[in-house]
Order: sequence, then structure tokens, then C-alpha cells
Amino acid sequence: MATPREPADDLRRIAFLLERAREPTYRVRAFRNAAAVAAGLSQQELAERAAAGTLAKLPGIGDVTARCISESLRGEMPVYLRRLEEAEDEPMDPATGRVRAALRGDCHTHSDWSDGGSPILEMAEAARGLRHEFMVLTDHSPRLTVANGLSAERLERQLDLVAELNEKLSPFRILTGIEVDILEDGSLDQNPSLLARLDLVVASVHSKLRMPAEEMTPRMVAAVANPHTDVLGHCTGRLITGGRGQRPESAFDPDIVFAACAQFGVAVEINSRPERLDPPRRLLRRAVEAGCLTAIDTDAHAPGQLAWQVNGCQRAAQCDVPVQLIVNSWPVEALLAWTSDHAARPG
Repeated sequence: MATPREPADDLRRIAFLLERAREPTYRVRAFRNAAAVAAGLSQQELAERAAAGTLAKLPGIGDVTARCISESLRGEMPVYLRRLEEAEDEPMDPATGRVRAALRGDCHTHSDWSDGGSPILEMAEAARGLRHEFMVLTDHSPRLTVANGLSAERLERQLDLVAELNEKLSPFRILTGIEVDILEDGSLDQNPSLLARLDLVVASVHSKLRMPAEEMTPRMVAAVANPHTDVLGHCTGRLITGGRGQRPESAFDPDIVFAACAQFGVAVEINSRPERLDPPRRLLRRAVEAGCLTAIDTDAHAPGQLAWQVNGCQRAAQCDVPVQLIVNSWPVEALLAWTSDHAARPG
């Protein structure tokens, strides 16, 4: 008799692959909810229910997920999972593959503490499953109320939780961070003393995106010049597809903004979300010409979205981004040395 598989792991893997493929959220949630139910029961109880045909009577378990659990208990890879695993991805070209192989982590991720869909631990375990060495947790700052942004008090509590999780996950590390709003005057939407405690700060514009270029440029430069800013997030704010519709690029002088990034040692994010792919290639090439550091990030709001990093790797390869200037290709201690002092780079 074949050794039973772990049903909860198979169900979580299905959810991950569905997210990666941008399948509807309700379908992903069905498998993730079923995984939580299965994880809360012993294999013996699951096996007894499978034999009696009562798995689907459990709250959160439907006919499809019940069939997956039964197949796992028989030691078989569920057919649903096998089909997803066998679905061929687009082949990765060698240049993209070299960039992807160099990356050690992700500098922009979200959890259910703000507008993400999964707990911190689930995001971290998915990142570790992708062979990342670290993940920077960057939930939103308080002004972005639509995204349940973190007040100073909630961020303090999150820091305590991250410290506890890191004890369990070592040697993998969750780095503390935030995606902080760039306010209209270029200041950052969080207490400076608290920003100073974080491992990494992503600063992004989320409001007044249609501000005239002569106002947006100094706004962005002020944020880049802030000593707490490490990464300039999705710099144009554009949306090219997806459920939120399309949104044009914000207007700013890229030569001035990228010169400021190079001067202050701030990385320009290469955002890998399919609906963003920000900055556009023409602007990414100008950032490279300006000598900017970069960070290839997913801006993931769910575990399966962490696999979208290949999108940014492809754009980095197309625009001849030097791998040594991609901050998340550095060892974590070198990354932290840089966030503490932007003049520090691995030699």
C-alpha cells in the first residue's frame, strides 16, 4: 500500500498554483479553506471519513476537495494537482533564468495585516518553498485606509510577531518593512522613529496620481532624499490590465527622479505584478543609464503571486540591468548593511 501523502499540503499547493495562474479568487480560497480544515484533523479521522464518504459533509470541504483528499490519503498525487503541475509554463530564456537564479528574496510583499489575503506565516512558508532566503514584509501605511494600512501601534505588534516567527523559520528570515505612502509634500506616512527600526522601507505614490509633472517630480525627489527610503515602489503607478481597469502613468521627470535615486542610493523597483510591470521598459533603461540600483519585487498579496517574480526578471534581462546592482541578489547581511547605509554595497 502506498504511503499516504499529506492532504493539507496538496491542497495548499493547488491553491498556490491557481494563484500563480491568476485563477479566480473564489477558487483559490476554496482549496485554501479546505487545506485549513484538513490540517486540523488527523489522517486517521480523514481516512475514516473518506471511507465512509462523509468528507464533503465537513464545513469548507466540497466534492472536488474531498476527492483530492481521498487521493492524497491513498498515496496518489491528486489528479487536480497533477494537471496543474503538468501545465507547461512559458519557457524561461537563458538571460531571464540567470537573473532569476541570482535572486535571494523579495523586497515587497503584503499579508492579511493590510490588504493581503494570507497570514504572514503562510506568505513566508511560500517564499521559503521558492528557495528564497528572505522575504521583506511591507504592509501598507496608515493613510491608505482602503488597504487597511498599519497604524504605528499595529506595526509595533507586527514587529513582535515577526520576531517570534523568525525563531521558528530560521535560517529563512522575514525582514521587517513597510510600503509607506509618499504624501503630497513628499513626506512619508509613518513615524520617523518607527521607520528607523525597520529593515527596509518601500516608498510609493498611491494618491493624487494625476498631479502635474512639475509637482510630482519634487514630491518624488523629496521621498527619495528621505534617509528612511530604501526602494522607490512602482514609480509610474500605471495599471495596464486587471480587475481595477487601466490607469495611465503618472507624469514626472524621470531623469531628475532617477538621478536622485542614484545620488541617494535608493533602488528603483521593478514591479513584477502582471497589471503593473512598472516601470515601463523605456524608463527602466533610463534608470539603468543613470546608474540606479534596482529591486525585482512581486508586490505579492497572496502566496502564489510570489512566483510572479520571473516577470520582473524578464524585464531586467531585456533592459540589461546589471545583476550586481539588483539589491535582492545580495546576501541578506549585505542587503541590511545597505539599508542602514546606502553607501554600503557588496564588493
